[in-house]
Order: sequence, then C-alpha cells, then structure tokens
Amino acid sequence: MATSGTATFNMDFTEIAEEAWERAGREMRSGYDLRTARRSMNLMTIEWQNRGINMWTIEEGTQAVSAGTSQYTLPADTIDLLDHVIRTNAGNSSTQSDLTISRIGVSTYASIPNKLTTGRPIQVWVERLAAAPRINLWPVPDSDYTFVYYRMRRIEDAGSGVETSDMNFRFLPCLVAGLAYHIAMKVPEFVDRITMLKTAYDEQYNLAAGEDREKTSEHFVPRVSRI
Repeated sequence: MATSGTATFNMDFTEIAEEAWERAGREMRSGYDLRTARRSMNLMTIEWQNRGINMWTIEEGTQAVSAGTSQYTLPADTIDLLDHVIRTNAGNSSTQSDLTISRIGVSTYASIPNKLTTGRPIQVWVERLAAAPRINLWPVPDSDYTFVYYRMRRIEDAGSGVETSDMNFRFLPCLVAGLAYHIAMKVPEFVDRITMLKTAYDEQYNLAAGEDREKTSEHFVPRVSRI
C-alpha cells in the first residue's frame, strides 16, 4: 500500500457530519442537515464529559493566592479539578515546595468553626457553580502562595463547519459512529438502521472509554508474613 509519509489525518466538522449522514443512510443535503448534526454532536460530547471521556482536556493551571483572600474563581470552561497542591516560594529553585492541600465537601467546610483563621491553606472546597467553579481555601492565606491545579476542561463546541474538532484523533471513529446514531434517531426514514448504528456506536464507545484511561505504572508491594 502506498503511503503519504505523514501521520496527520484529521477531520473538520463538515467532514465528520458528511461521514455520519452517509453512515446513517444518505448524503448530507442542506444547511439544516449540517446544523442539526452540529447540535447533536455538541449534546453527545457533553454526554461523554458526564461519563468521563475527555482525558485529553486535562490541563495544568495556577492561581496566584494573596494573603487575606481565600476565594478565587477558576476558568469558566473548567469541569472539575483532579488534583491540586499549594506551592510555597514559587520560582525559587532552592526553596520552592509543593505541599498537600486536601479537598473537602460543603458539609465539612460549613462545619469549620472559625473560617477567618489564618495560616498556610491545608483544605479547599470547590464550588462547582454554573458560571465558573470557585475555590475556597482554609485557613485564610497568611502569605502569598500559588495554588497549582490539574483541571478537566470542557470539550470545545462544534463550530461553523470549517473548524477541526476539539478531539484527539483516536476518538474520531467513536465520534462519527455516535453522530450517525444520533442523526438516525431524528430521521424517520432511518428507523430500520437505528439498532445497527447503536451497536456500532456502543462498540466504538467502549474502545474509546478504554483508551481514555490514564496509563500509569503498576507498583506492587510484597506482602511479608511474620511467623
């Protein structure tokens, strides 16, 4: 098989929609066909995020923390925080240190007797608000620190039809299969193909979900029996 010598294949949204319509049962014919496909794709990717498929959107972020201020707003497209630390002496190669800060829930935060206590923050409550998540540090910072976090951001919406999807290339088969299934559910003439398309989508979704797991090294601790 002749090859191009490159490995850069990707699809813009129009190509994804065309492929999905063809799999559903016919070619894409109109601007409305493109708009309804875009709407279905955006709903489907939100569903993926609710089910935890979007590890390629994990990003490191930092928030400057000032003495006396305990509440900060995170970027609006943040779904949730996966991990976080408090960094002291940021930028100093000799003394910079990342220290543990534990995440607590609203009940634990509400039960703190004195929320005005000052010190190095050791706990954080993350408010997952509709507009943008907000963090509440406790104790109230007694000095300047850096809050370092690893966030999962939203998958970007499908755009005007010329944008490349905000999707790792490995997930394109799942994206196309899922979009074909969602299109078929809206078009009466495709009713006989729904079961087949759902089966294909489920297979691709399971492959994508398996691929999206974090790859980490296994570490085994030997069990020592004492006689």
